[in-house]
Amino acid sequence: MVRKKPARKKAAFAVGGKRKKTGKTPGKKNSAGKKKKLVLKFKPGFRASFRSARRARRKQPPLEKFERNPIIQPNEKRAWESKATFNPGAVHDDERVHLLYRAIGDNDASVLGYAVSDNGLDIDERSAYPAYVLSGTAADAFKKRLEMPKALYDSGGGWNGGCEDPRLTRIGDTVYMLYTAFDGWASLRIALTSIGLEDLRNKTWNWKAPVFISPPGEIHKNWVLFPEKIKGKYAILHSISPEILVDYVESLDEFDGKKYIRSRRSDALAKGRWDSYIRGAGPPPIKTKDGWLLLYHAIDRRDPGRYKLGAMLLDLGDPKKILYRSQEPILEPDEFYENSGFKAGVVYSCGAVMIGGMLHVYYGGADSVACVATADLKEFLSELKRTGSPKMKRARKR
Repeated sequence: MVRKKPARKKAAFAVGGKRKKTGKTPGKKNSAGKKKKLVLKFKPGFRASFRSARRARRKQPPLEKFERNPIIQPNEKRAWESKATFNPGAVHDDERVHLLYRAIGDNDASVLGYAVSDNGLDIDERSAYPAYVLSGTAADAFKKRLEMPKALYDSGGGWNGGCEDPRLTRIGDTVYMLYTAFDGWASLRIALTSIGLEDLRNKTWNWKAPVFISPPGEIHKNWVLFPEKIKGKYAILHSISPEILVDYVESLDEFDGKKYIRSRRSDALAKGRWDSYIRGAGPPPIKTKDGWLLLYHAIDRRDPGRYKLGAMLLDLGDPKKILYRSQEPILEPDEFYENSGFKAGVVYSCGAVMIGGMLHVYYGGADSVACVATADLKEFLSELKRTGSPKMKRARKR
């Protein structure tokens, strides 16, 4: 869709005054045949509003893409991650950032790879083997579909199913992971597993047996677990369209393969908003003094096919209440690595962490590579509350 640029308003002026017009624009001739000098006189308030707009343009927005993006790319030497490495979940253990990213290899199946970063930006270590593969009942369904035709549901290029889009939440010494289990055909269900923090640090992949927490026969994505209990219960956010939906449980062990969260969402388009078509939540919420910071994915129907990222602040005691919401996308697919890959025009975030007051947002670009953007949290929240537009900066040139 080609969008017309809005007509630029012309400055009102009158002949006379003290500001001289520069250039070679001819003026009117006087009675002596000589040309008058054309002088502009701006309406009251015009200069002030112009200076204000200029200051606003000069102010650097607080979210910035890392200049050395992408931070994780496919490795042709490893069959399991030869085609795509994207949508990383993230958890910070107070020393390092641990990333689990979706990887697609030669067999078109999705597994999860592992990487770690000391500073949250540069990758210091990357596992030569998958850290997690589909297991349990999800794996049984996966095996049955291997010889069937390509999927009725297109899931980021992973035609043969697997585990996708991990969201990591640390609560105490346990790291919980919600992910999408895809059977390679038409079923996308939310699965829950966990691992001890020490096992994650040591790369000892002692994952707890996964269990489905969304019902069979339905398609669900983008569920997140809050990083602490709310009113004494675990909280799972499972929809943000058309309203915030959160379910609470006394224990995550209540999910035994028979108990499910019943969710609903609407694909209705809202008019006049950049997030007219909301896709779902991004990373697990981050607790701030102003509320739960929730990033989310959406599409502007006036700019179709482009996934963008927005932000909300939810009430700490009742996260169904939206306190603030971004009036513009905070992250857009404008860089080459966000437009060159399996699906052009996509930024899709599953992980975010705090490091020394800096917000680190990890996201997939073009369903192919993993990237990161950062912001000073205090500035980010201030801009979100003040204008609703804590927009990103373009990456600096390398």
